[in-house]
Amino acid sequence: MRSGTVAVIGRANAGKSTLINVLVGEKVAIVSPKPQTTRDRILGIANGEDYQIVFVDTPGIYKQRNALTEWMMRTTDTASGSVDLLLFVHDGHQGIKDEDVELMKKYITGDVPALIAYTKIDIMPKERIPEDVVRLSEAGVEADVYPVSARKGQNLAALKKAIVSRLPEGEALFPEDVVSNRSEKFMVAEIMREKILLKYDKEIPHGIAIVMNIFERKENGVYEVNLDIVCEKRNHKAILIGKQGKALKEVASFARQDMEKFLGAKVYLTVYVKVKEDWRDREGLIREFGYGTEE
Repeated sequence: MRSGTVAVIGRANAGKSTLINVLVGEKVAIVSPKPQTTRDRILGIANGEDYQIVFVDTPGIYKQRNALTEWMMRTTDTASGSVDLLLFVHDGHQGIKDEDVELMKKYITGDVPALIAYTKIDIMPKERIPEDVVRLSEAGVEADVYPVSARKGQNLAALKKAIVSRLPEGEALFPEDVVSNRSEKFMVAEIMREKILLKYDKEIPHGIAIVMNIFERKENGVYEVNLDIVCEKRNHKAILIGKQGKALKEVASFARQDMEKFLGAKVYLTVYVKVKEDWRDREGLIREFGYGTEE
């Protein structure tokens, strides 16, 4: 069989996590229309009769603005050089800019085999696809391009076949019933963060961390989940809570429903909002909140 690791990289909001979730067949990474949704390396594992693909979902490439985003970019750079294949995900409906070409050349160096997933073709003019493919070739980007739509399932079989063909022969890296290296505790915290990203606007979602205080399954099968939403400013706390706690109740209810679906059990969820001023620029707090450390 063929088995290996695939680093999935690209600009923030290019559709990396959505593509991985569809290829794996399970939700292993949270998704939102905002950049910085993925903060850490998350493994998603696709198993077949004669293959195992271990996708490494990395933080979106993003301009560094604080210590957290600097660490996120180091995570992406490290992952791209320590895998069997590199899958560069590009948002096709945004077109191809000079900086996109330069970014691809930075990561697609020839040291690691590479493919390009040219995504979101369901929401763009079809005639532009071959033009962009030719432009990449003429610019010296040496990787086969696969136009796909994760949302519509277009051309995903061809992309997966191409990925498998470039992996080395060998034994599976994980048991066949495993779809992610991340724990239930981690994924439940990520579900809470995803719902905040979806509900709140502008900067507030990027300035939050989820700290799990209690994650425990009781004898009756109900999960007790007690967590803190940590934000950077006191006025952010007020917005997160909302008038008479309405906003917090809504987002917690939204998250609890997804947690129950993920865990397959009832969840008793308790949520608090706390303030840690400018935590994204404080190395100690970044590590305390679980970034920069392996699970």
